[in-house]
Amino acid sequence: MSNSETVLANDGTSLKASLAKSLRRQKIRALLLIAPLLLFVLLTFIAPIVDMLFRSVENSIVQETLPETVQQLASWDSTTGEAPDELVFAALARDLKVAVASKSHTKLGSRLNYEQTGISSLFRQTGRKVKKLDLENTPSFKDAFFKMNKKWNDPTIWTTIQNFSGKYTDGYFLAAADLERSTEGVQAVPEDEKIYFKLFLRTLQMSLTITVMCILLGYPIAFLLATLPLRTSNMLMILVLLPFWTSLLVRTSAWKVLLQQQGVINDFLVFVGIVADDNRLELINNVTGTVIAMTHILLPFMILPLFSVMKTIPPTYMRAAKSMGANDFTAFRRVYFPQSIPGIGAGSILCFILAIGYYITPEIVGGTKGVFISNRIAYHISSSLNWGLGAALGAILLVVVLMLYWLYDKFVGIDNVKLG
Repeated sequence: MSNSETVLANDGTSLKASLAKSLRRQKIRALLLIAPLLLFVLLTFIAPIVDMLFRSVENSIVQETLPETVQQLASWDSTTGEAPDELVFAALARDLKVAVASKSHTKLGSRLNYEQTGISSLFRQTGRKVKKLDLENTPSFKDAFFKMNKKWNDPTIWTTIQNFSGKYTDGYFLAAADLERSTEGVQAVPEDEKIYFKLFLRTLQMSLTITVMCILLGYPIAFLLATLPLRTSNMLMILVLLPFWTSLLVRTSAWKVLLQQQGVINDFLVFVGIVADDNRLELINNVTGTVIAMTHILLPFMILPLFSVMKTIPPTYMRAAKSMGANDFTAFRRVYFPQSIPGIGAGSILCFILAIGYYITPEIVGGTKGVFISNRIAYHISSSLNWGLGAALGAILLVVVLMLYWLYDKFVGIDNVKLG
């Protein structure tokens, strides 16, 4: 078609250009509508994850606090087993003079203390004494530091400073994997100091156990709710939703009262003669207590997806199977159960993901044997203030969850998950 035959819109412009302009307006309008949601997700989800990943490798405090020392220490050979030379100590004296004025030496000591116990007190003590050090008239800075504290003669102190003098570090991830860096390279920490691998393994095992328990308990309840008359089903559904109207802390505290050795459950078992009074069950401060309490808390997250899927299964399918000679069990196994699997998948994902990140309930009823890796992350964030290690543990947990999600999608298929 020639230019003279171009189709025109009502305003006299090209119809093609007018359509393109209208399409751009629709896209801009749609973007403006979802912009608040995108901003909310960015600020509350993406930004915290990015910050966590950055904190797990960030290590600029050593380089910023001891710039000259780091530069001089780069040429020091840590395998000699001796402290660095005079130039390094002179640089340390100048750096500490500046750091003490801004009180940044205490933060540096706290950071390096995560890698080697005792460095924090070493920097605090040296900081108080280095104020009196005369940089112009000191004949030997090496001897001056040895007089301040004999630990400055320990090459492991300098090895730690050298290993973590970079702007970024893998030290937090090594610690999270029960590894450490020494003069001999990366190696495993002593067996009695390995805690994080065991915690990760325990977290996965307990989360899987809780998910299975939710399936075993939730499936019959959801089936009952889906097959009962609507009025009765709605009344029973209120009991399922009732925990959502009660504080999580209250529910967990109630289980602590119920499960203790002098609690209601043990008293009942003693009363009916199932257990002896001097042989009460230990149901608290262990794995058992955590599994029981968290199964109760997460059970509605399994029942609701199952119920919504089961309500979409026509009852006529079961009647048709029975009319063709199948008994109740065969009809359920061959017809009903396969159609409810998407609900099991949706409930399992919800329960497992929620369980793997819980820390309030394990903290209250788990004791030392029933805690999750999330409890250790919370400890480093709020108590020890080792945010780098806490961020590294959180990053590893995030990767583990994404890998499990990928495996689920590969072997089961996320498309088979339905909420109704």
